[in-house]
Amino acid sequence: MKALRNIGSYGFLLVMSAIVIIPLLSILSVALQPSGSFIAGLTWPTNPQWSNFSNAWTTGSFATLMGSSAIVALGVVPIAVGISVLAGYAFGIMKFRGSNIIFYALLIGLVMPYEATIAPLYYNLRGVGLTDNYLGVILPEIALFISFGTFWMRAFFLSTPRALVEAAKLDGATPLGILSRVLLPLATPAITTLAALFFIWSWNEFLLALVILQSPELQTAPAGLGLFVGQRSTDIQGLAAGALIITIPVIVVYIVLQRKIISGMLQGAVKG
Repeated sequence: MKALRNIGSYGFLLVMSAIVIIPLLSILSVALQPSGSFIAGLTWPTNPQWSNFSNAWTTGSFATLMGSSAIVALGVVPIAVGISVLAGYAFGIMKFRGSNIIFYALLIGLVMPYEATIAPLYYNLRGVGLTDNYLGVILPEIALFISFGTFWMRAFFLSTPRALVEAAKLDGATPLGILSRVLLPLATPAITTLAALFFIWSWNEFLLALVILQSPELQTAPAGLGLFVGQRSTDIQGLAAGALIITIPVIVVYIVLQRKIISGMLQGAVKG
């Protein structure tokens, strides 16, 4: 029976891995095809054109665009994570009048499609001089992410033993002291996971950056893919190569933080 369970588990993992890997391999095979060649199905090229990646890097100006994406992500992630931790702690540990109502009102951000607000958001930002400016992307992304971040961190703090908090209170610890000295060391995996998710979301954000940042030198990495799509033709090989290029930082972040991300997901799912 145990052997059958192991076979079932490994079989399920194998299927899930194939679902993730096969699309990546198909994009890689397209990126390595000779320029202008007809592509049908998943076929590995007989003469892989690795130069397509260097050509895509130059054509898409990815050095500049990825630098812009890094500036935005490094501005968004620390602030969004910090606000999420403080809000999650307030809603999960500190009890105050109307906390549940405020929390559930905050969760509206999880279900409301921000695409519906992009036009008024643009005019509001233009009114205060934040269009064509990194802050015009950083501030809305922070507001967009903290609903999930608060939900995530509240779930973690609710799952921590109340005895730890009560013992710290008896020792005279302030609310900030309880957070910094007792709970934050335990929350490292959850916070790391949240930071990785925020980085991935910020790095992949396309519409907001496209609308707010008009200057080519300020646009982010996903915008570079549009340079391979023309009015009458599309550079399929260059587009595939560019798509793989901009995913490299995301893959690196996940590989480096893999263990903490998995641990944080398990901890964050304990109690909601």
